Amino acid sequence: MIRPALLLAALALPAPAFAQAYQCRAPQSVEEPPPPRPDGPRTVLPITGYTLAVSWSPEFCRGGKAAQDPGNYQCNGQIGRFGFVLHGLWPEGANGRYPQWCSVTPRPSQQDYRANLCMTPVPWLIEHEWAKHGSCMARTPADYFKVAGILWNSLKLPDADRLSRQDFLTAGDLRRAFAARNPGIPAQSVGLVLSNGGWLREVRICYGKKFLPVACSKRAFGPKNDVPLKIWRGL
Repeated sequence: MIRPALLLAALALPAPAFAQAYQCRAPQSVEEPPPPRPDGPRTVLPITGYTLAVSWSPEFCRGGKAAQDPGNYQCNGQIGRFGFVLHGLWPEGANGRYPQWCSVTPRPSQQDYRANLCMTPVPWLIEHEWAKHGSCMARTPADYFKVAGILWNSLKLPDADRLSRQDFLTAGDLRRAFAARNPGIPAQSVGLVLSNGGWLREVRICYGKKFLPVACSKRAFGPKNDVPLKIWRGL
């Protein structure tokens, strides 16, 4: 893992856009979540690329159950309201495999939680993403979140609320909206994940080893461009 080169590659991305949350103010302190429990085996592999997974909060929070969790700031409204948020930055391996759970230590610091809570507004998810994915590409949580934050802030996100009102909206329409807002990211680099019923759950931007956008694999690309798409507003 050539970590200095990884950081330099990320720093070469376009200038940040900032302000992805509708409104957000991190609390003065964040309660440390329980240690993460690996959901799979430790897998150390050469990294061949990366995926930036961006969740659509209104769909995730729909139904209200998550809003009852005092530690789920994404849905409970305690620190703000959210549209798109960062699920995580995932290193990829060859042949559809990926490195994971390389180390569960060191754990994120209080500063790591507070600095990234408006990007990923769920403390346990911040630690989970570091332990499962970040530990395979960086030495510390701070290093991992610095790279993830550079990628996240380089995105200019489309107006999903406006798109949700478009008649006959398709997966291709959302991909083209991303490409129009981000000239360096072609529509072929924008993967989508839909829930049952065709509702938008997540956008996944596919990158190569040097953090330049690449065409997503068939698996990562998700539904074809002509598939009907719905976007839950709930804002």
